[in-house]
Amino acid sequence: MTQDEVLAEFRDSGALLEGHFKLSSGRHSAHYLQCARVLMNPARAARLAEAIVAGIPADVLQRVDVVVSPAMGGIIIGHEVGRALNKDALFLERPEGVFHLRRGFALRPGAKALMVEDVVTTGLSSREAIAAVTREGGEVIAECAIIDRSCGSVDLGVPFYPLLAIDFPTYAPESLPEALARIEVTKPGSRKE
Repeated sequence: MTQDEVLAEFRDSGALLEGHFKLSSGRHSAHYLQCARVLMNPARAARLAEAIVAGIPADVLQRVDVVVSPAMGGIIIGHEVGRALNKDALFLERPEGVFHLRRGFALRPGAKALMVEDVVTTGLSSREAIAAVTREGGEVIAECAIIDRSCGSVDLGVPFYPLLAIDFPTYAPESLPEALARIEVTKPGSRKE
């Protein structure tokens, strides 16, 4: 998929929002990509997952034993990437604030995992999820995502293969541009304050 085709998927589903948003990372932005909306259509989710998989080198894909994603945002795209690879797709949860496997999910010792996210901005959730896979006995060998909001600057400690890198500026709460500060902030993400 080209950049324009990916953005068309977001626009067509009403998933590219404009306003003043507090992101899960704690940073603020005038743009928000609501991946839940773009993924609500199974055919669209499958197209995006297949495009993500197509961008991952074959030597990486050959080593993948299992797909793992953080809840909530990564569950649907992780499941679809698992389907595209014909691999099990597990998800991590953090009901008490720290990611871990639940619901009977387990990794075999040394399992090679592909981490799948919807959007990566600072990489905080990804790094926490990668650490959880290590605690659970697996090894994350790479990460992929629909969107890289860091535009290539994020360091996850593993190779990273986003479908699309977008440079929507983000701001620390104390450094908001005046025009953005005048707009009421909303928090559409899944992470609690």
